[in-house]
Amino acid sequence: MLDNEFHISREGQATLVSIVTHRLEEHTSEIETERSLKELQELLRTLGIKYGSSYIQKRKTIDTATIIGSGKLLDIAQKAKDEGSSLLVFDFELTASQIRNIKKITKLSVVDRCHIILEIFAEHARTKEAKIQIEISRLQYLLPRLSGFWTHLSRQKGGVGVKGGEGEQQIELDRRIVRQRIEFYKKELKQVIKARTQQKKKRQNMSTVTAALVGYTNAGKSSLMNRLCRVNILEEDKLFATLDSTYRVLNPDTKPNMILIDTVGFISNLPNTLLEGFKTTMESALEADLIINVVDISDPNYKKHLEVTKSVLDELGVKDKEQITVFNKKDNFTDPLQRKILLRSYPNSFLVSSFDKDDIDELRKFILDHFLNKQNHYDLFIPYEEGHVHSILMGKSNIIKSLSHEKGIFYRIKLPAFIFEKLGVKDFVLSPTDPLMEHFYEELKND
Repeated sequence: MLDNEFHISREGQATLVSIVTHRLEEHTSEIETERSLKELQELLRTLGIKYGSSYIQKRKTIDTATIIGSGKLLDIAQKAKDEGSSLLVFDFELTASQIRNIKKITKLSVVDRCHIILEIFAEHARTKEAKIQIEISRLQYLLPRLSGFWTHLSRQKGGVGVKGGEGEQQIELDRRIVRQRIEFYKKELKQVIKARTQQKKKRQNMSTVTAALVGYTNAGKSSLMNRLCRVNILEEDKLFATLDSTYRVLNPDTKPNMILIDTVGFISNLPNTLLEGFKTTMESALEADLIINVVDISDPNYKKHLEVTKSVLDELGVKDKEQITVFNKKDNFTDPLQRKILLRSYPNSFLVSSFDKDDIDELRKFILDHFLNKQNHYDLFIPYEEGHVHSILMGKSNIIKSLSHEKGIFYRIKLPAFIFEKLGVKDFVLSPTDPLMEHFYEELKND
């Protein structure tokens, strides 16, 4: 899986290169570029790559061959070598020819931001589906850049069924190998998705309601998941610590079960090749009944993070779902006036610390009440001989009240309409004009 051709060495040190220009999105001002560079440093830290100096060049135009010009590159390369760096990391996407040209000029290894993100995804994916989708993304990224990464892929052509003819140019053979690998993994992915679709149907038949935690990477979603569900999933102060959706029961005492889903974090300048991967790993958000947008309020770029999250959610087609915003890590946001302004500026929002029990209890109660308030009341009378129906109600509904009668039991239950339809008990619903209903109303008043 491209380990030899694509793997970024963890040995040595990296030097970072960026730019300020109106011609590159996310780099139109010094503030934007500094923010992006800081994020790139965190990405490198996640990979375990040490980094040294960072260089920013302001340019009105972009050098199509090298982005920042050969003179500036030679200067940066010399300084990088002097401080022991063997890798140049560019904070934007490079083409194959640019990678090749920069390598030739600097005599250093060269990668871009997209390559770094893809490497992190490849290391952190756990499920088979995520691994295949990310492998497809890496291959799609590599295909147009083969001349920059060219290292005779044909040495590993076994297993995909590729045979090169005599005299065929090596680069063309490598392109064929990569294309056929992409097709191979796409077929595998279809089979995995087919199996997941069956699992999805089973989840739907389980009669659950779901809330999905979404937001910028490292916003603290996993920490909130642990506190809200009282579980212990991975918590790391690293970008993309969570890549695969994690499902946990929010409250085992409610019926139907309420499920909380922790999802992959978003990031700006996401490689185009990973957009499809996000759509598959974020499908849980598409299924969710409530979106909980988690924001790290201690990050000075939190507004930018909100914009990125909104953009990705719009791209995924979930912008019309009910949403709340949870501003996390309030410990570092201490100004009382700013707190009030924040909550007024963002309706349906909470300011919390995942380590504050009162905050977690309040948020948890809100989520539970959100679902409970959307449930309908149903009044039913079940004869004693219908034992299986009594079992269904006790096992799958919230019983608000039950009253015994000489011929059976009156139940007042609370459930979402779509789940009530699945219970198969509509024949036992009492109409408002039923004589039994009048009797039970009197008993309810006196109770």
